[in-house]
Amino acid sequence: MSFEIGDLVTRKSYNNDILFKIIDINNDIAILKGVDLRLYADSEVDDLVKEEKVYNVSKSDRKIINENIRSLDLNRDEYFYLPGKILHIDGDEDYLNRCMNFYKDLNVKAYGIPLKESEIAEYLSEYLNKYNPDILVVTGHDAFYKKRKDLDNIDNYQNTRNFINAVKVARKYEKDQNKLIIISGACQSNYEELIKAGSNFASSPKRINIHALDPAIIASTIALSVKNKSIDLIPLIEKTKYGADGIGGIITNGTMYVGYPR
Repeated sequence: MSFEIGDLVTRKSYNNDILFKIIDINNDIAILKGVDLRLYADSEVDDLVKEEKVYNVSKSDRKIINENIRSLDLNRDEYFYLPGKILHIDGDEDYLNRCMNFYKDLNVKAYGIPLKESEIAEYLSEYLNKYNPDILVVTGHDAFYKKRKDLDNIDNYQNTRNFINAVKVARKYEKDQNKLIIISGACQSNYEELIKAGSNFASSPKRINIHALDPAIIASTIALSVKNKSIDLIPLIEKTKYGADGIGGIITNGTMYVGYPR
């Protein structure tokens, strides 16, 4: 079977568990990017199976958006609402665009910046001062190098150190974790170290992959929760693809002002 860049595929050796898009092919090695999961991989072409069914990313995202809309309990006849403002910095522009569409459909004000994970800490202060957000998302791609085995060693992760550096920059800008709410990490990131650095929410407690929209689900829910009222952690985290295996965090207050009359 022949393959081309842009084809949707799965891997036979992994029981066809994850859907990928081919982004490059070099000497019978395909470079793969997760369609829904924030994941890069490579594979021998012979291990790939082409996905024959049409996969509609927009339809998949729309289902998640509708589920989040249904979970809102907003009385728009009587009151008006001013959700918290989000700054979303992402190492992957495709996933960033999906998250920005997600925020737009939920009527949440968000600013999206594509930056390489290694560059986020360098430029973050500039964007924090420019946009003065209530909520900061720092995400992209990460991976735990399983052959190295030691889960506690930051050097065994592709980008966790870069995310930690960015969180520390953000905490110099605003120390109060209810004045600037930080959501950080990506697939397989070191959850514990990101929380220690000052994140309110982070991935990944079980070092698993997370969905492209998971950081946006957490951020938008906080943006649409009443200001200074604590959010119930468990229902919030259970909104994400893999629940507490993929993302965890601390009790955090909402950021939305409620006004009357409309």
